[in-house]
Amino acid sequence: MLAEFIHGLMTFHFLQNALITAVVVGTVSGIVGCFIILRGMSLMGDAISHAVLPGVAIAYILSINFFVGAIAFGILSSIIITYIKENSLIKSDTAIGITFSSFLALGVILIGVARSSTDLFHILFGNILAVQDVDKWITIAVSFLVILVIVLYFKELLLTSFDPQMAKALGMRVNFYHYLLMLMLTLVAVTAMQSVGTILIVALLITPAATAFLFTKTLKTMIFLAAGIGAVVSVIGLFIGYSYNIAAGSSIVLTAAVVFLVSFFISPKQKYVKRKVQKW
Repeated sequence: MLAEFIHGLMTFHFLQNALITAVVVGTVSGIVGCFIILRGMSLMGDAISHAVLPGVAIAYILSINFFVGAIAFGILSSIIITYIKENSLIKSDTAIGITFSSFLALGVILIGVARSSTDLFHILFGNILAVQDVDKWITIAVSFLVILVIVLYFKELLLTSFDPQMAKALGMRVNFYHYLLMLMLTLVAVTAMQSVGTILIVALLITPAATAFLFTKTLKTMIFLAAGIGAVVSVIGLFIGYSYNIAAGSSIVLTAAVVFLVSFFISPKQKYVKRKVQKW
């Protein structure tokens, strides 16, 4: 199986595109996922990943690149959620539930209008083996931009993630960095569509970062480990999907879940095994 996969990489251009895209998406998803976890915003990632669906459908209707429509609706959903949370008595989880379900319903309606269910099915569940050169380069460019922003504003994102009240007292624009992170989350969600689809994006965002959290004590170490885990599980998932002719996106997510499950039991921070041994 491995020899066949390696031969395929050397022979088929589509598989080369898939591998590069998988590594890039897995890496950047792990990095952004660290901040999402620390801020307790996993539901926000889920909301944005579903909210981009109508934007994708509109892009197909207008015959423009789906990145444009998806990014526009992703940003719009994050603005709506934040505005409702900050200007009403409604809690954030309620605002997220209302917004993402409404956008998802709109997306389903627009899918029927677009009459392009095959392509949109790939957007829902991913089809990394169908990644074109232009999509690969857009993914690389967007991921590079996201990583560059994180490097430039690392200290600010760190402080606003761990202690937003202190950051506000120090004069930092907490809301600005919140929206900046939402923008990066949207960009990553859009780039991950080709690999795992809108349904499974949140898993790729959260699982590698959650796994890294079990083994690290500092954010920098967590980011590097999450990026590595995201890249590795993406490659393994692609290998499994290609070798056994099953959905590569789902294989990537399940691989990440298995890695997390094993880490859950063996992590020194969890001390799960030690506690069980002591009970016996």
